[in-house]
This record gives sequence, C-alpha cells and structure tokens, in this order.
Amino acid sequence: MRFVVIGGDAAGMSAASRAKRNNPDLEIIVFEMTHDVSYSACGMPYNIADPEREIDDLVVREARVFREKQGIDLRTGHSVHSIDPSSKTVLVKRVDGQELEMDYDKLLIATGASPRIPDLPGFDLPGVMTLKKLEDGRRIKHYMATHGVRRAVIIGMGYIALEMVEAFCAREMEVSMVKPRPILLPWMNREMASVVEEEVRRHGVTMHMGQEIKGIEDSGSVLRVYCTDTTLDCEMVLVATGIRPNSELAKDAGLDLGPSDAISVDRTLRTSDEHIFAAGDCADAFHVVTGQRTWVPLALRANRAGWAVADNVTGRQVKLDGIAGTAVFKVFDLQVARTGLSVQEAKKYGFEPLEVMIKSGSRAHAHPGGSPIWVQLVGDRKTGRLLGAQLLGREGAAHRVNAPAVALHAGMTVQAFSQTDLAYAPPFGPTWDPMLTAANQLLKRM
Repeated sequence: MRFVVIGGDAAGMSAASRAKRNNPDLEIIVFEMTHDVSYSACGMPYNIADPEREIDDLVVREARVFREKQGIDLRTGHSVHSIDPSSKTVLVKRVDGQELEMDYDKLLIATGASPRIPDLPGFDLPGVMTLKKLEDGRRIKHYMATHGVRRAVIIGMGYIALEMVEAFCAREMEVSMVKPRPILLPWMNREMASVVEEEVRRHGVTMHMGQEIKGIEDSGSVLRVYCTDTTLDCEMVLVATGIRPNSELAKDAGLDLGPSDAISVDRTLRTSDEHIFAAGDCADAFHVVTGQRTWVPLALRANRAGWAVADNVTGRQVKLDGIAGTAVFKVFDLQVARTGLSVQEAKKYGFEPLEVMIKSGSRAHAHPGGSPIWVQLVGDRKTGRLLGAQLLGREGAAHRVNAPAVALHAGMTVQAFSQTDLAYAPPFGPTWDPMLTAANQLLKRM
C-alpha cells in the first residue's frame, strides 16, 4: 500500500513517522513544497528576539533523518498542484518545473495555513513580512541584520503580533501596532484585556486601534503605513492579521469544506472521500463543549491528528474526541491563557452564559514574591455546565488553564469543578486556588 502525504510539517511528518513505525513495510511518500520540515514554528518569535541564534535551531528533525533512518521517501521542493480522487492520483511539480503524477492508496492533506494578507497597495514590498513558515523567520532575521531596522510597524494585535512585539522590543526597536478593530483581544474579558494593553504600552509600544489600513508606500528611506487618521514610518512591517487554511487543493478536488473553509473531516480525520485524510491547520475539528465543527489551528491538535491518521491508515481504528481551543501565549511578563468558550461564543451556540472574573494571588498572601492573577470562568445557566475559562498573570496562569481544559473535556459542571482537589502550597497559590475561588463565585451567580 502507498501512503502519500502532502505537507512536511507537524501533522504530515507525525503521520508519516508513526505510520512507518506501525507498518515498516508501508510505502510512504511525502511531498513538501519548501525545503524545511519538522520545525518548531511556535518558537520563531523567541528565536527572532535573539540575533545570535540561528533560525535553524528550531528544526526538530532534519529531512535526511526521515530518509536515512526511517525509510520515508521525503521529497522537498515538490509542490502538489491537484488531486484526482477518481483516479487516486496527485499532480506534482518540482522546483525545476518538471511535473510528475503519483498514485496513492491513502492520501493525507496536511497543507497547513497561510497568513491573511490584505489586498491593498504596498503589501508586496520587500520590507513587508509575514511569519508562518520557517523561511519567513529566516527572511525576517536576515532583513533585520542587513537593513539596520530600528523601527517596525505590526499590523494586527493577535497571538503572533503580541509575541512579536516582545521580540522586536528585545532587539531595542521602536514598535507601533495598528489594527482596524477598536478593541484589543475581542474574545477576552474587558478588564483583563485592559491589563494586557497596559503591559504592552508600559514597554513603550504605541498602539493604534480602530485604524483602517489604507496601504504601504516605499518612500525611498522608509516604509510609510497609511491609516485612517495617522501615518506610521518604519523600516519593516510585520503583517499579523490572522491566517487561513490552505484548503484550495481539497476544494478543487471536490472535498467538503467546514468552518472558515477548513477541510471537513470526521472523528477519524477522513474527508468526504474515504481514501483521503486531512490534518493540521488545514482541517477542522469538533469542539468538546459545543459538539459542533470548529477551526482552531494549534500545534497539539496537528500532531495528535497526524498520529490518528497514521493509526487509521495502518488498520488501528482511532477516533478523536475533539478540542477545547486551549491556548496560551506570552506578552512581555504576562501569561495569557484561555480554554473553551468566551461569553460571546457561548451565546452564539445557544447557551445562556454567565461569567465571573476574580483577581487573586499567584501565591499565598504571606509568601513573598507573589503577583496578581486574574481568572474568568463562564458557565451555562440552564445546565450548570462549565463552558470556558480565561487566565492572566505574571506567574501561574499558563499551567493553571489545564485544569479547566480537562474539566471541559469531561463535561463537568461548575459545581463539580468547584469540588476538585487542586494542589496547594504557599509558593504556588493560596489555600483556595484562584480556579476554585472563581468557581465558587460563579456558583453564587448561577
């Protein structure tokens, strides 16, 4: 049997490696359009912050290891241009322009996602960057080193933008951020979002919210970003306005698409064609709270989905329950975490949400070195079910979010969550953990 994989990053190489372990006799061919495979994309902002580090430090496993030690036919510089489900073939083009047709028994589409780039003048200029692939990080570091970049404008204020503003500040750059929407982190509790905004501004970053971007111009000495009411000059622009799933191959092949035009898959990761699977940032998932399809592109899901595809291809029946949308990111000294639904999302899915937000301490009150920690919990008035959580703090937020994440997977009520036996010691939190304090407060509201 021939198993063909399109895409050589997290989902694709996880699937290829596990399938080869499950069945060493399986013929596996991976087509990757770039020359980079199996790397830690999430580590790029922190690598860019350090001019002494090579971007290739983020490579987890080199292509030759897959070829020489695992016996996987990994072909970099090969781009798949079309899929024909009726003949079970893919049309592939090499970097030298040569084309080849490859047949498959089972196919995995793991094409990832691409940055959303506004269709506006100047977004194709040399100093205008995005950050998604390792080559993007390589290009940013080279440009900074060769152009003496001292000022940067970041368009967008999402996860990547907020991680990159820290990276640029670490390089002693002057940074401005701009976005069309009038509020920062619209999914977040407003009081908590204001703490994040204050942290960013505290580091000298100027933030321009509610500013439509009109275009970018190269004036010769600087790049000029034109907005509704302001013009920002810089040497480099980072576009961080979100990503979209790379689902064009699937769409052209007649496969079903789901939310945000991600490739629609069942719990076994099969698409609407029984011989074709999809995994990673290009595919959708089921949300454990709503039971509905959703698209939340995150690293753990990509790797787990790759494993599940490999097991199903090699005869081990595996189904994935779904995701809670658990995420965490760092903004200077703050840890920002979330899982499950926000109040707005809960309303959208027909729940009757109630929320509570508490401010507690990261350590026992008499233990030195503590700092504030904010917790927001969302519950359903009708059923009492826990729906979501958000955490924010200088310590203790990143790993605390795992407790409500597990509760969401278990379908726990707020009452049940309030009775969980969470760990206590003065250096790590008060006797009543902030999660339990928030749960108790939410119970009162409910």
